[in-house]
Amino acid sequence: MASSSSEFLFSLLCLALLSLPLIVSSIGINYGQVANNLPPPKNVIPLLKSVGATKVKLYDADPQALRAFSGSGFELTVALGNEYLAQMNDPKKAQTWVKENVQAYLPNTKIVAIVVGNEVLTSNQSALTAALFPAMQNIHGALVDCGLNKQIFVTTAHSLAVLDVSYPPSATSFRRDLLSSLTPILDFHVKTGSPILINAYPFFAYEENPKHVSLDFVLFQPNQGFTDPGSNFHYDNMLFAQVDAVYHALDAVGISYKKVPIVVSETGWPSNGDPQEVGATCDNARKYNGNLIKMMMSKKMRTPIRPECDLTIFVFALFNENMKPGPTSERNYGLFNPDGTPVYSLGIKTSSTHSSSSSNSTGGSGSGSGGNTGGSSSGGGIYPPVTDNPSPDYMSISFAGGKGRFVECVLFFLLFCIIKLRL
Repeated sequence: MASSSSEFLFSLLCLALLSLPLIVSSIGINYGQVANNLPPPKNVIPLLKSVGATKVKLYDADPQALRAFSGSGFELTVALGNEYLAQMNDPKKAQTWVKENVQAYLPNTKIVAIVVGNEVLTSNQSALTAALFPAMQNIHGALVDCGLNKQIFVTTAHSLAVLDVSYPPSATSFRRDLLSSLTPILDFHVKTGSPILINAYPFFAYEENPKHVSLDFVLFQPNQGFTDPGSNFHYDNMLFAQVDAVYHALDAVGISYKKVPIVVSETGWPSNGDPQEVGATCDNARKYNGNLIKMMMSKKMRTPIRPECDLTIFVFALFNENMKPGPTSERNYGLFNPDGTPVYSLGIKTSSTHSSSSSNSTGGSGSGSGGNTGGSSSGGGIYPPVTDNPSPDYMSISFAGGKGRFVECVLFFLLFCIIKLRL
């Protein structure tokens, strides 16, 4: 009787394990609002859940958005725009900003980071560059005064243009003309334990040299990849190579920076662009973002040079933003149209599918909205040609949240115990 009960329970557990969906890694999404046709922030939460996002990065500290995310469970990163950096040189103003834009919304809104400035060091604005580090220090000091520095970190975002060269990764270093401004920031990261943020866009590398950069290599499609002759590390996608180029640059500055983690604060692909913006198509955007999110769901976001570190990535962006300046691509990085319909299908199924229409729509509609200060970085890096391979279809991947993860662990433990007893 005991044996038959054990076998019955064993069968039930096997069935339960087979029916469990895959568990996602943390997926971050950039939520910009440079548009005049977007839904209110309270309506974006179902959209974020529909793509499995658990982290959201804002480009400001919009009160409406911060209130909307109250009790949502999302980890929020807020930002202090470049236009406010000079004001933050006054510690009192920094403390006021933190109290009004961060502390006032805690703990119901889970704010975990403050990004001070965006791509400042490569802006060619000396006054802005001079104001960056003092602003970071004063915002951090305000967090310390409020007792929040253990739960909220301070950082800033850089474009890949901070590198002198980006190929091969093992040969990269930071631009010498930026080191005097960058080194104090790196010391700040070491002291506070905060990550360095990088906006990385393989799209720009492909756009600049489509004849010599493999499209499959930049879109996470099957390809032969390349081996870095300096490190002997093999890369099968450009994003990981770009991240490792920054890791190499950190190592080149000094051994004390080896433990500074990297967060990809922006990456994405436009679904439409001007005629000269080669590769800016709906199909390429679908492949890039779909494959990237699929990879994050599989928990394989670890680069060759840091195989022990999980890489946090924020996809750019949630919406097409119709008021962003610049080329057409700037207004077409979104996963969703302003009405909540997807710009294209990511080929992903989640446990919380949005009720909006799931049919594909063409990218680059005139009503699209874009990001904020994102999507305009250059310096993507040029890589040698890689043999193209046929593009596979997309897998549909499901996921469960934290509760699903707990149930999975319990079931595996019970299964292990039963197997031991049977043996």
